[in-house]
Amino acid sequence: MGSIDKRDSTPQLLNRLRMRQIALMLAIEERQTLRAAATQLGLSQPAATKMLHELEDALGQPLFERVGRQLRRNAAGDRVFDYFRAMRGSMEALNRELGELRQGSAGRLVVGSIMAASPGRLTRALLDLKQQLPLLEIEVAVDTSDRLQAQLHEGVLEVVVGRLAAASADECIFRPIDDESLAFIVRNEHPLLALPKARFADLQHYGWVLQPPGSPMRALIEQEFREHCTPLPRGLIETGSILTTINLVRSSDMLGVIPQTVGALNDAYGMLRIVPYTLRHKLESYGSLVRRDRPLSRPAELFLELLHRD
Repeated sequence: MGSIDKRDSTPQLLNRLRMRQIALMLAIEERQTLRAAATQLGLSQPAATKMLHELEDALGQPLFERVGRQLRRNAAGDRVFDYFRAMRGSMEALNRELGELRQGSAGRLVVGSIMAASPGRLTRALLDLKQQLPLLEIEVAVDTSDRLQAQLHEGVLEVVVGRLAAASADECIFRPIDDESLAFIVRNEHPLLALPKARFADLQHYGWVLQPPGSPMRALIEQEFREHCTPLPRGLIETGSILTTINLVRSSDMLGVIPQTVGALNDAYGMLRIVPYTLRHKLESYGSLVRRDRPLSRPAELFLELLHRD
C-alpha cells in the first residue's frame, strides 16, 4: 500500500479523501460489520470494500483487523476514527447554523458547564448575552468536566465551562477563570454540626454521596482518603447530579460533596449546612474550553467575551 510524501501530504490527502469514505468509516464503527455498514449507506458490499481499500490507500496504512465477521480498528484506525468523528461534529454544527440562517433566526448556542460555575459567572454571562441577542436560542447542559469534553469533541457542545482533561490538552483552547473549592454538606441539625471543627475520622461514621469515578471531584476525594490512609467507605451512592446529592443529604444523615459556591448558596437559604472541614487540596482551575480546529459562531464568541470579563 503506497505512502504519501510527507513534504506535501496534507493537500494530497485532502484531494484523495471523500466524504463518502468518512461516512463509511463511521458506519463501520456503528454497525461493526462491513456488510451492515454498506447496507446503511445504500452500497453493495463490493463497492464498500473497494471504498475502504481506497481510504486505507489514501492514508497509507490499514485501519482494521478482521475478527470473525467483524472489523476491529487497529491503532491507526482509532486515531482516524477520532478525527472523522470530530469532522462529523463540525459538519453537524455547520448544518445547524446554515439552517438557522435560512430561517432568519438569531442562531443557537449550546453550552456545557460544571455546576460550580452556574451560580455566578455563568448566569451573568447568559443573561447579558440574552440582552444583546434576545432571539438567540440557548441550551445549557450541566455535567462533569470529563463528560462535557466528550460532547465538545463530538460537536454536541460549542463551548464548555469546566476543567481541562489531559487527553484534551492538544485539541482544545483553555482559558482559566477561577479555582474551585469543595464543601462537605449535611442536613440541618446533623450531629457533625455540634463539633467546633470536624476531623476526617469524624466523617467516617456516616454514609457518603459522591460523584462517579473519573470525575475531577471524585479524584480529589479519593486523594483525601489515600492521604489519611483510609479506604473509601462501603455502600456509596454515586451520582453526577448535584440536585440528587442535595436531596439525599437533606433527607438522611449522609454526607455529600459539592462545589463550595453551590453549597454556600444553599447554606445561606437554610437548605442545608456546610460541615466545618477543610480539604487539603483544591480542584484545578476551571475555565472555558473550545475546540482548536473548529470555528466559533458569533454567539459563542460573544458569550466568551462576557464570561471572561472582569
